[in-house]
Amino acid sequence: MRIIPLLLALACSGLPLLSAAETVTTSHLDRVRASKVIRVCIWPDYFSITYRNPKTQQLTGIDIDMAQALGKDLDVTVAFIDSSFAKLVDDVTQDRCDVAMFAVGITPQRAAKLRFTSPHLASDIYAVTTQTNRRIKGWDDIDKPGAVVAVAKGTLHEGVMKDKLKLAKLLVLDTPFAREQEVQSGRADVFMTDYPYSQRFLANADWARLVSPPGNYHLTPYAYAVKPGDDRWHARLERFVSDVKSDGRLMAAAKRHKLDPIVAP
Repeated sequence: MRIIPLLLALACSGLPLLSAAETVTTSHLDRVRASKVIRVCIWPDYFSITYRNPKTQQLTGIDIDMAQALGKDLDVTVAFIDSSFAKLVDDVTQDRCDVAMFAVGITPQRAAKLRFTSPHLASDIYAVTTQTNRRIKGWDDIDKPGAVVAVAKGTLHEGVMKDKLKLAKLLVLDTPFAREQEVQSGRADVFMTDYPYSQRFLANADWARLVSPPGNYHLTPYAYAVKPGDDRWHARLERFVSDVKSDGRLMAAAKRHKLDPIVAP
């Protein structure tokens, strides 16, 4: 999958500029090494990325693997902190975690408040409907009068669909699996998601059907997010991303979770 150059430029240069007074004086790198613990924010409902099985409580996904790899590289223990896209900015900037590692889409709004590493994944937007929905046959049927489109609050899909939809009704939901329940019940026609979530969700929901865009609809690079102003910490994470790409650890993890088609170069 090719990544739009403009989005890569955003990842690398669309970062907030800080004054000298705003620069972090104590690096997270020093704190992590001193405490021997790295606190990693995750969204535990993110299939294939950072998913907690409700029965076993076990965490799985590509960014769980990558967080463990980072902990090993730093010789520290990984402590996972539950977060969400709605709480992402507050959790990172208020130091509830040292880094957010749950395939955070790089958007202008987030880049104004957070600092990102180079992207490790990139995904377009997809829609999920029911097998029996007669209104939605293809992508062009989504933005039509009477259609209801569900999104999760705080995700990049909320902002994108607010801009894109002209005729359909947008339904913004903020409880776990609410968008899925609205579609399954028939109260919404589709919910919007990305490649990782859609693939794992479809494998476990026999009522669901994927609706793919005919071309690139809104390709977004995904990366890890930190609090701005800590250059040493950001540089160490940049080195980690470069290392896992070059030594094959990222691709190996992607293949384990069937995400190799969206690995960023």
